[in-house]
Amino acid sequence: MPRIMIKGGVWRNTEDEILKAAVMKYGKNQWSRIASLLHRKSAKQCKARWYEWLDPSIKKTEWSREEEEKLLHLAKLMPTQWRTIAPIIGRTAAQCLEHYEFLLDKAAQRDNEEETTDDPRKLKPGEIDPNPETKPARPDPIDMDEDELEMLSEARARLANTQGKKAKRKAREKQLEEARRLAALQKRRELRAAGIEIQKKRKKKRGVDYNAEIPFEKKPALGFYDTSEENYQALDADFRKLRQQDLDGELRSEKEGRDRKKDKQHLKRKKESDLPSAILQTSGVSEFTKKRSKLVLPAPQISDAELQEVVKVGQASEIARQTAEESGITNSASSTLLSEYNVTNNSIALRTPRTPASQDRILQEAQNLMALTNVDTPLKGGLNTPLHESDFSGVTPQRQVVQTPNTVLSTPFRTPSHGSEGLTPRSGTTPKPVVNSTPGRTPLRDKLNINPEDGMADYNDPSYVKQMERESREHLRLGLMGLPAPKNDFEIVLPENAEKELEDREIDDTYIEDAADVDARKQAIRDAERVKEMKRMHKAVQKDLPRPSEVNETILRPLNVEPPLTDLQKSEELIKKEMITMLHYDLLHHPYEPSGNKKGKPAQDVLVQEMEVVKQGMSHGELSSEAYNQVWEECYSQVLYLPGQSRYTRANLASKKDRIESLEKRLEVGI
Repeated sequence: MPRIMIKGGVWRNTEDEILKAAVMKYGKNQWSRIASLLHRKSAKQCKARWYEWLDPSIKKTEWSREEEEKLLHLAKLMPTQWRTIAPIIGRTAAQCLEHYEFLLDKAAQRDNEEETTDDPRKLKPGEIDPNPETKPARPDPIDMDEDELEMLSEARARLANTQGKKAKRKAREKQLEEARRLAALQKRRELRAAGIEIQKKRKKKRGVDYNAEIPFEKKPALGFYDTSEENYQALDADFRKLRQQDLDGELRSEKEGRDRKKDKQHLKRKKESDLPSAILQTSGVSEFTKKRSKLVLPAPQISDAELQEVVKVGQASEIARQTAEESGITNSASSTLLSEYNVTNNSIALRTPRTPASQDRILQEAQNLMALTNVDTPLKGGLNTPLHESDFSGVTPQRQVVQTPNTVLSTPFRTPSHGSEGLTPRSGTTPKPVVNSTPGRTPLRDKLNINPEDGMADYNDPSYVKQMERESREHLRLGLMGLPAPKNDFEIVLPENAEKELEDREIDDTYIEDAADVDARKQAIRDAERVKEMKRMHKAVQKDLPRPSEVNETILRPLNVEPPLTDLQKSEELIKKEMITMLHYDLLHHPYEPSGNKKGKPAQDVLVQEMEVVKQGMSHGELSSEAYNQVWEECYSQVLYLPGQSRYTRANLASKKDRIESLEKRLEVGI
């Protein structure tokens, strides 16, 4: 049975180098051509090897803490979406998955508190690696197989062809094929001229035979055409371009030699103009050396003023103690208040306080993910899976900023007295010896009054109370003095009538207003009220237009009729009802009182005069009222109003439907 060759397996160093060279020549799209150089690898495996291991953009350094936090956070937000998580972190998907499993295993070992040596993910002897593309290459053996040597020589020959030899061979074959075709064509023509016909075998083709037919043929029109543009003058043959060196093109060695000459000339000119930079360039030292970055430290939490204040407190206490010793005062109160602080400082050197202990966020996130993965079915009930405190505020986890603790700011206003070693005791107690003990914190603003609140405070003493109040007021005054000065930048703009109102208000109280002015002001107020009341009335009342003395309520139609009214008709009836209510109100409260219109009398006189002029001009006589009424009735009967079209027309031109609607409208209006 022949041996079946299955492509794949561990990548060797030779295969990696061939793959790199093939990608440089063929690019990252022709994986089938690249795989033809590697007999044991397929195109898919070559592509995976490049994008998972050989790509220069792949980051292979150790994982930082920020990357681990981001990995666990994104795995919690987008579980199993490693192709999406990988570009965010800057690693490959295989690297993200492998490190994620490593963190979970580390958290599991931390929970079990036992380290297991057998890792189930490590390959045992005899097992096949399912993902060899993500592993380092295996070194090449000294005695390589024949097929590997053949593959290496073939790849060397194919990859060394960078002068376009294959293209030249293809062009040469194409020219030979064209020459054979022309020879066969000439042969057939000569035979046909000699009277010998050769039947050319034709294959049956579906569709159009483009050799025998002309698709979309457009025959030219009859007539003569100007062929002067078709005449051209043949150029002289330039045989110089047919030389071998012109056909082959420029060789790489010639190009490299020309570039080296250019570099030498450029370096020579640079030495003449800028000698120091040229020396640096030739010696291999970079002109722009990397400068050392500036040390960035957090802002100090203890200001210079606070440090000076602590030093002053210590100096004042030391001076007072020395003064007491020189004067011979050695009572218990002086020794208690003015104790020597240097005893405790010399015993143990002052150390920087330790930063507060913080929890391992990476371990907590890994434990949370393990707990969520191994959770039981919710049908069992019970409590939820206990989880550590997590953060879902964004795509990336929040970083904890660790600050150096400030012992001065953490020191209370005055050091409390709890009777511990190294601290000032309470009143009436014996101080303990300070031997080999860490000193307490420096009392802030002590001024030789150590622990006055707890130890030696006497609130019954009025002088002590006054002193405390004085200190509080001084502290408050200093705080208020630190506030910025007020900015009184504002302008006062008075209204236009403000000056007049101020003048009216500045009238002396002894001034007695005239009665006529009082009456005029009251009348103006009444007129204003009357105008406001008039504006609230209807336009007919405001303009004193004629109004009906009786209201015609027959225009209302009952709502409960057969057939029932439509919505539009019901709305119309509601409007009519409101109109009748308004007419009743106006008739009751504002009845119409006709008055003689004196202003309209001149207009009526003008109309009468115009009528007389027209009568004389047209030779009209005097008509009696009966004749006038008869003529009016005849003319009015010939005119009909159409409510649907809102216009007048002749009665003989209107239809029966229009006449009925006109009569209904006249009946509703009550004409």
